Amino acid sequence: MAVPAAAPAGPSPNRPLPSPASAARRVGTSTVAAGAAFGVVASGAFAAVIPTTLDGHSTEAAASDAPATMLASQSTPLAMKPTSSSATGTFSPVSFADAPAAPGAAQVSNADLASAGKAGKIAQKIAAEQARAVAADQQRQAARSALDKKIAAGGLDGWIAEALDHMGMSQDFAPGLKRIILKESNGNPDAINNWDSNALAGNPSEGLMQVIPSTFKKYVHPDFADRDVTDPVANITAGVRYMIDRYGEDTLAAGGRSGSGGGYLGY
Repeated sequence: MAVPAAAPAGPSPNRPLPSPASAARRVGTSTVAAGAAFGVVASGAFAAVIPTTLDGHSTEAAASDAPATMLASQSTPLAMKPTSSSATGTFSPVSFADAPAAPGAAQVSNADLASAGKAGKIAQKIAAEQARAVAADQQRQAARSALDKKIAAGGLDGWIAEALDHMGMSQDFAPGLKRIILKESNGNPDAINNWDSNALAGNPSEGLMQVIPSTFKKYVHPDFADRDVTDPVANITAGVRYMIDRYGEDTLAAGGRSGSGGGYLGY
């Protein structure tokens, strides 16, 4: 049986020639295939490829007539140059610039960083000041608590503490004041001097600070004006106010006047 001869290559007489649009689509298909073969990805570059048919032969349509395949919206070309060993061509190196920031994206400047650092330092300073204020308040409360306990306990130390506190004076004066009281009355609120000139004149010195009635009346703190001259706290306020008026606070802090030899002279 005779074998019919192979049909000659070329378009079938019963099949119409491809239209230019069809050829362009084939070019695009070949371009995409070549891009996939070379690993082209959407990187913001434009790819230009020499078009070929799927069987490796050049198409009748020129590459310049074929629509360009866009991988992204950028305009930087990613070019392929034909070589003798490859029908599809090779990639030429492409340099990529840093992409600009997207519109509306937040920008952090050196000024912003400096401002943030300054705000952090201010916050730390405020926190430190608050910590110091809290510590100082706790210290005051502790001192107040200790003073209240001393006053409540009474006795010479309690009377001194109450008198100074009522006059708004520092408790630092307590040691000097106690020395004066011990020299004047030995800490006895009912002590009376019956031998000095005041006693001979009918105005004996009385109480812890040994003040005469007229001095007590003039210098006692107004809050204690209705108390007796021998009232411990009232007597201390009268003696202290008289001493400061006449000799100043330094004499009170020093524990009274002293002679050249260091002996107590009273006030």
